[in-house]
Amino acid sequence: MAYMNQEKKAAIAPKIKAILKKYNMKGSLAVRNHSTLVLNLKEGNLDLIKNYNETMYDQPKPTYWEPAKNTLSPNPYWFHDHFSGKSKKFLEEIFAAMNDGNHDRSDIQTDYFDVGWYVDVNVGQWNKPYQVI
Repeated sequence: MAYMNQEKKAAIAPKIKAILKKYNMKGSLAVRNHSTLVLNLKEGNLDLIKNYNETMYDQPKPTYWEPAKNTLSPNPYWFHDHFSGKSKKFLEEIFAAMNDGNHDRSDIQTDYFDVGWYVDVNVGQWNKPYQVI
């Protein structure tokens, strides 16, 4: 069963803060519903939304795809295909740090899901868009 608490978050936080500092990004770490570790990015040097839109523009997309405007939530399983360059490298480091100590023993064929915890990265919030500095 997925479980995340403040103690686990505190153990992971220094690694996340070091990566944010390395890329000159600002964000906060939170725990949602005792199951998900969430990184909310507020501002930074990387224009993640522009990079996502440019990378996705060159790929075949579903008909319902629309370019991101002020906020974005990268898919932790598919971000490799949706980002490029420095943005992709940043997300690789962030997701690796957020999953440090995590496990995934899920078996989709038998409808059995077993993860240590879930991870989410939010680029901006619904009420406060991401700012490129």
